[in-house]
Amino acid sequence: MDAKTLLSSGSRLTLFAAILASFSWPVVAQAPRSRVTLVDRIVAVVNSEVITQNELQQQIEASLGELRRRGTPIPPREALERQVLDRIITERVQLQFAKETSTRVDELELDRTITRIAEANKLSLPGFRSRLEGDGISFAKFREDLRKEILIARIREREVDSRINIADSEIENFLLEQKDTAESLGEVRLGHILVRVPEQASPDQVERSRARAQEVIARLGQGGDFAQLAAAYSDAPDGLKGGDMGWRAHDRLPELFAETVVKMKIAEVSGVLRSPAGFHILRVIERRGGSAPLMAEQSRVRHILVRTNELTSEEEAKRKLVLLRERIVNGTDFAELARLQSDDSSAARGGDLGWISPGDTLPEFERVFSGLKLMEVSEPVKTQFGWHLIQVLERRTSDVSNDRKRLEARKVLRDRRSDEAYQDWLRQMRDRAYVEYRLEDR
Repeated sequence: MDAKTLLSSGSRLTLFAAILASFSWPVVAQAPRSRVTLVDRIVAVVNSEVITQNELQQQIEASLGELRRRGTPIPPREALERQVLDRIITERVQLQFAKETSTRVDELELDRTITRIAEANKLSLPGFRSRLEGDGISFAKFREDLRKEILIARIREREVDSRINIADSEIENFLLEQKDTAESLGEVRLGHILVRVPEQASPDQVERSRARAQEVIARLGQGGDFAQLAAAYSDAPDGLKGGDMGWRAHDRLPELFAETVVKMKIAEVSGVLRSPAGFHILRVIERRGGSAPLMAEQSRVRHILVRTNELTSEEEAKRKLVLLRERIVNGTDFAELARLQSDDSSAARGGDLGWISPGDTLPEFERVFSGLKLMEVSEPVKTQFGWHLIQVLERRTSDVSNDRKRLEARKVLRDRRSDEAYQDWLRQMRDRAYVEYRLEDR
């Protein structure tokens, strides 16, 4: 990984920029004589970085386009402006953390991801680029936005998801509680509004957040549009999508939501629900039935993972796996090398991931193991977690066995806990950051 860059003579420029950022007046370009042209102004400071009016306006336009495509009534300008600015601040805090921890996305990985997106849309890469530009989206901006999404997903996996452990006893209890329930309830599409409460909030702060949530309830009771109010009030990531969480299986909802939604009718709005993240309001948009397929093509897979970090570069990780693959091909036991060399939690099991069904793993991982012959060892494969060697031990066509049900239960419990843990982590990151609002300095 790159070491921190030492400041030399360029530090004077950095210091000068920081001094400029500390003032509240707009940044201007001097025109000849008395004519002055407004270029941009600072609307917020996040740690050592600034957010400009131009950046905010671009994001507002993108959000307006999304709201119009969804047919969501546009919230008041001031409310939308504040929501979009908060969203930029939250993103900026995460990207700063990624930079501090030397988390990055290399160009080759970004190219492969864009190619997969194009293929998923049944387009060539030039065709996909033309489609974007035809929709008024700069390819360079799309590429940079995608880089940010991957970075945020990567730090979420590392800082939140990888630390979630599900005990076997939790799985057993879940299966007992959910027996025959998931099929009868099917899936639900929810609207969601979150009024966040800061970590270690004072009683006054909690009451202000509660009052804000109650204000939303009151406006809904007066006929207010849920999606419009979500865009204006919600601190959740889905707020600017009108609060639409999309379709979720009932058993994949956070426990607080699941217990409430099971009693609600279509179009009904919940009361104010309290969680560690803040105050929530739910609305049932739609319901639909559904059941998992009875048969599934499964592969028993094992792998060796080498993660990249400050000490291990992409090239070093790949080179290490090339050498390990050569040893396996020449007769060294895969499981033994996995136990000694793999950075994954499966190392203690010789890298064995058990029986895997379609959709259980990342697309690039699945695409490789699906094309392998039994006992064949793949070339090094890159995913967001690092570099892998993959081997398929067995294949079968199976019904939804007890093992499969347990795997599904583990995923459900992880998804539930992950959403809650991520919101809590985001709140802590925001509370630790220095954030100064300057929207009022007009």
